[in-house]
Amino acid sequence: MTVTVTRVRILVVEDETDLADAIAMGLRREGYAVDVANDYRGAADRLAVTAYDLVTLDLNLPDGDGLELASRIRSDPMMAPDEDQPAPRVLMVTARDGVGERVVGLDQGADDYLVKPFDFAELSARVRSLLRRDAGRSGARLTVGDLEMDTARFEVTRRGRLLDLTAKEFALLRYFMTHAGEVLSQERLLEHVWDENADPLTNTVRVTVGTLRRKITRDDDLEPPIETVIGAGYRLRPDVVGAPGKAGE
Repeated sequence: MTVTVTRVRILVVEDETDLADAIAMGLRREGYAVDVANDYRGAADRLAVTAYDLVTLDLNLPDGDGLELASRIRSDPMMAPDEDQPAPRVLMVTARDGVGERVVGLDQGADDYLVKPFDFAELSARVRSLLRRDAGRSGARLTVGDLEMDTARFEVTRRGRLLDLTAKEFALLRYFMTHAGEVLSQERLLEHVWDENADPLTNTVRVTVGTLRRKITRDDDLEPPIETVIGAGYRLRPDVVGAPGKAGE
């Protein structure tokens, strides 16, 4: 049985702490590993020691210019702690909405440009789009037994068969895979996969777990890969997705 969890790592650079925390929380709910820096120096220090897959970058930082930081991410060897990994993708997130400013930002090293105010769903979609360009990076894959997830391409396979999942089923499975073997309560799943406005009395978790369970279960599974633990929650069982199946199959 193989359990390999390598998560996409994102750095959020934003001087508005409430906005930075909101972005980070949303991205973590989608399964990303997220660090936050509220100024230029903090961002530069993190970039010097951690290999990120993507940076969301505000231009108006209190102690430096976000455009300069974007350029350094592309050109400064000190910003590349892992020589084998390409420079992170850069998504500029700023209130500067002029065409000329967007052109300058893209010329300085940004891969995409998002103007404030924005809806988190759009930021999330742009993050996914940028990560798909680097689907070969090691940080884009999760593996639990014979269940494989490419988080950049948003694809899941089991023994090579592509599974047709909704966006919510994908997010739920990603959370199960990053916590394989753990019993996850309904409250925990609501907090990390849905949002703070989700009704704790709703049956949406039970229904979504049920449809996800059916989609990832194979005919030769001796038991369902996602187990219901009465009174406690649900668990993705690495021993089931790593098992060879019924005798004679």
